[in-house]
Amino acid sequence: MSLSYRKGLEGVIATETKISCVDGEKGYFIYRGYWAKDLAIQYTFEEVAYFIWHGYFPNETELQSFKQKLNEYRQIPQYVKEVINLLPENMHLMDVLRTAISAVGNDSFQWPPKIEDAIRLTAITPTIIAYWHRKKNELPLIEPNDNFDHVSNFLYMLTGKRPTYAHCKALSSYMILTMEHGMNASTFSSRVVCSTESDMVSAIVAAIGAMKGPLHGGAPSGVLRMLDEIGTPEEIEPYIVNKLEKGEKLMGFGHRIYKTTDPRAETLKEVAKGLAGEEKWFDLAVQLEEKAIELLNRYKPGRKLYANVEFYAAAILKGISLPKSLFTPTFTASRMVGWTAHILEQASDNRIFRPQSLYVGKMPKM
Repeated sequence: MSLSYRKGLEGVIATETKISCVDGEKGYFIYRGYWAKDLAIQYTFEEVAYFIWHGYFPNETELQSFKQKLNEYRQIPQYVKEVINLLPENMHLMDVLRTAISAVGNDSFQWPPKIEDAIRLTAITPTIIAYWHRKKNELPLIEPNDNFDHVSNFLYMLTGKRPTYAHCKALSSYMILTMEHGMNASTFSSRVVCSTESDMVSAIVAAIGAMKGPLHGGAPSGVLRMLDEIGTPEEIEPYIVNKLEKGEKLMGFGHRIYKTTDPRAETLKEVAKGLAGEEKWFDLAVQLEEKAIELLNRYKPGRKLYANVEFYAAAILKGISLPKSLFTPTFTASRMVGWTAHILEQASDNRIFRPQSLYVGKMPKM
């Protein structure tokens, strides 16, 4: 059998999937036959999560049953709280999340994985994030509220206040658009572990470990710094010109996959435009992108640099007053849906991943 080497497995097809299609050349981003941007604007987080797992949208009875299950699984078991409480105060939230999710993985998680497992992990993740955030900041701990949906409850547990419509809509759109994105590093990690017939929790812990890496889950932070440094619309053009004339990278523009406009960024831009009057950061981001595209075309003609999802993600997360320390964990809370969907799909037609390596070391004397 002829073998070929691709560094980082770039361009190598590792599996077949019906979950999503990411075509960077054409700018396609599809969830099970639907444009992801339409789902982010027209549907709720619960409806899209159900769709991603089942392949069809829930009727009203199914939706209410699903919401009830999410409510049941939001609570952190007491023994998991005790584990969290023993962790060092300076521990990174992604490490806390990885440890807490691992502790959740009791004997009820078995091979083959079940959709019930996916619901449990998706439901509890925001609660763990909020629990640690408030504990670390010496704030009163807030239990989940069954009167709120998944996204609203997350904001409520973080802030202790009833979230506004603008904040809920913005975060819901963001979480729908980031719940799945093809065979990225963390998703691939989860499928590799699942392919060994390990349980869903073990596969998710591997995915969280991959997500923690700054090349995967940390990109919006650079955009956040840029927004802070610019501050007002009047400073947009001088800031960009200064960056480009120095040959420095403009954070939030360009993408390894997308060679045209990032459809996720386009959708979040639409959300930001609709909410621009609610938060100044939404308005600043829209103006910044428009000026940046104009200047990038002038300074770097033919490069096809457009705003990526991290650009508008930073604006959305900053606009809802989410601390920077919660950016990657929130990304993780949304991606839990995609990871678990891939784990379920892997298990349905499993073959253990076993790629080859190319030995480039010394050979013994013959």
